[in-house]
Amino acid sequence: MPTMDLRGLSPAPVTAFTRDGEVDYPANARIAKWLSGMDGVKSLVILGHAGEGTFLTEEERLKLIRTYVEAVDGQVPIIAGITGEGTKVAAEEARKCKSAGATGALVYPNHGWLRFGFQKGAPQDRYKAIWQESGLQCILFQYPDATKASYDLDTQLAIATQDGVVATKNGVRNMKRWYVEIPELKKANPNLQILSCHDEWLLPTMFDVDGLLVGYGNIAPELLIDLIKAGKAQNYPEARGIFERLLPVTRAVYHRGSHMEGTVALKLGLVHRGVLDHATIREPLKNLGEKAEAEIFAAFDAAGIGRVEQLLAAE
Repeated sequence: MPTMDLRGLSPAPVTAFTRDGEVDYPANARIAKWLSGMDGVKSLVILGHAGEGTFLTEEERLKLIRTYVEAVDGQVPIIAGITGEGTKVAAEEARKCKSAGATGALVYPNHGWLRFGFQKGAPQDRYKAIWQESGLQCILFQYPDATKASYDLDTQLAIATQDGVVATKNGVRNMKRWYVEIPELKKANPNLQILSCHDEWLLPTMFDVDGLLVGYGNIAPELLIDLIKAGKAQNYPEARGIFERLLPVTRAVYHRGSHMEGTVALKLGLVHRGVLDHATIREPLKNLGEKAEAEIFAAFDAAGIGRVEQLLAAE
């Protein structure tokens, strides 16, 4: 199988639910078709934080993969978030995702590491087991520097040079580390695709990356595709202009009390754009309230990001 080409935008879509809280597969298929039909979208990454992946049952996760695979009809690969705690559990999860039609794996750290840290060698073994069990092409997921699941450079280099690892989604949110570690990763594996996930402040990373893997890709894919092009062209004035246009939305969606609120805000943004009819979420997420909803809607208006008319016309 050829290596996934992720040199562009890889949105991490939300999961649409019915008003009574069940997975709305037709609505998710609509999101998949809309995003995958854009020139510049390279993959769709589901079952992560933005997609409330850990809030779904195994049956729901696998059916959602099958729904996405059918909806995109081969236009882009579907990448599944792999979140199982134990290495064996994660490898088995990956095998089932591959059987459902996924091509890639966004490999989350064992979430116990967030609190307690990780033992040397354990992350590498996690990636190796997932690749060997499933054959899913793996994305190295670098967590924020503020967590204990943020891998040191030696760990990143070891993972980045393993069989089956094709990209890194870097969200270190420490520019001192970014400017030191990204060049080292490129040197160790020149074919490694560098993807930023700094949703709340993308601009500083735009000139060093091959693409973006972001929840932000749900709500403003058109502008993010243009931002990637400007970054690759090293056109700072154009990139700055797009960044400033997006800033009201960035603030309303991502500059909130908790990053988890961003998922709720993403759904509200999709309601405002006409992609979703409502912003139903699952516990433990909570609704943001009418004031926040009005702020988010106003931010989209300020950025000039309107309704998705072609999507509505197709229905």
